[in-house]
Amino acid sequence: MGEVTYSSTGVIRGVIEAFLSERAQPKLDKAKTEEEREQIAARYQREVWIADAARRVSQIRAVTHSIKYMHPDARGTNVFDVGSLTSPHLVSSAGENLEKDVVGNAAALDVFKFLKLEVAGISLLQRIQDGDPSVSAAMADNIALAEEWTQSFAGIVEDEGRPASHTLAKQVYFPLEDGDYHLLAPLYPTSLVHRLFQVINHDRFSEEAKSAREARRSQKPGTGYREHLNLAVQSFGGTKPQNISQLNSERGGRAYLLASLPPTWKDQGMKPPSTQRTIFGRWLLSRRDLGASINMLKKFLAGTQHNNLPIREARSRMVNYIVDQVLGLAFTVQSLPAGWSANAECRLNRAECLWLDPGRCDDDPDFAAERQLGDWKENTAAHFGRWLNQLIRSDQAPLDSAAARHWENDFADAMQTFERGMP
Repeated sequence: MGEVTYSSTGVIRGVIEAFLSERAQPKLDKAKTEEEREQIAARYQREVWIADAARRVSQIRAVTHSIKYMHPDARGTNVFDVGSLTSPHLVSSAGENLEKDVVGNAAALDVFKFLKLEVAGISLLQRIQDGDPSVSAAMADNIALAEEWTQSFAGIVEDEGRPASHTLAKQVYFPLEDGDYHLLAPLYPTSLVHRLFQVINHDRFSEEAKSAREARRSQKPGTGYREHLNLAVQSFGGTKPQNISQLNSERGGRAYLLASLPPTWKDQGMKPPSTQRTIFGRWLLSRRDLGASINMLKKFLAGTQHNNLPIREARSRMVNYIVDQVLGLAFTVQSLPAGWSANAECRLNRAECLWLDPGRCDDDPDFAAERQLGDWKENTAAHFGRWLNQLIRSDQAPLDSAAARHWENDFADAMQTFERGMP
């Protein structure tokens, strides 16, 4: 919290009286007699109204996370936490100036509107919390009475006592090693949801967004805009959203739900490697993830000056991951329409044709018989071993033919397991 800017008593008092006048005016306009008008005016006298508000403030509670969104009748603990997590390495809403919500008796929500009044950009509630003496002086000439009122108002953000959940709230029992458990009680982040609601509404309905969309339709320069696809709207409180919270009432009981869906993968249009003499070359290395895995293994081997069990196990994991990636790509090719290797223009070597086009066996008995012999497996595994060895050896890791045979055996074993799993 930055340094508080104290304002004069007169400025704060003027803001308070303007607020009370604005609230009283609709009632005064509806009054039918002069006596009724006098009674209304008396109730909205500054010290009279503030005294009543100080009494009613105990009926509401300022929150940032509310249990009532879980169920309107839930009676567990609400939380007021403006956020203390400020690590730059974590994604967090901490540090955001989120709007505070309030729950409790809907008839007392006007008290919170009073405490949200701002003077020089700082709310009355914040000034009370920071000990601004101008606020007490603005409320009443009797300072002792005014300080009693400010203490009552400050209680709106105090803890509700020992944290408690409720049978109508959501609860998760998280098991511990000793047979005990943690009871996790998720709360609704109402302040954060309200900020999200404001941002999305601005992106959808603001004049800037409308102008930007119109500029695009007219093919004119614009500032750009954001679209939020697949939105859902969740409702709270039915016809009485104020019974859930103040911010829920301001949103008309609505909150946006962003789409939480896995990505929709689009077919990249993989074509069979019929123009390649082998896939162990440019065709495989064009797959960025595979290339990154091979470079990682090469750096690992170049930076390792000794050989022990942990080193060998780490190396084996990295090689197995590369093998899995190659076999995954092979499976994608095997899933393409069968018979592509029978094309006269296919340049791929025979062993890899037998490996990557198994569906051709259904229409080509000679091809099926040749594939059944299995020689292509040894040839393909040997090709993989030489290819990988050439890519990962360096001056720091001068791998020989024995290493190539090791990679060959790893690939052959994985291929055998993979082939057994095929229909």
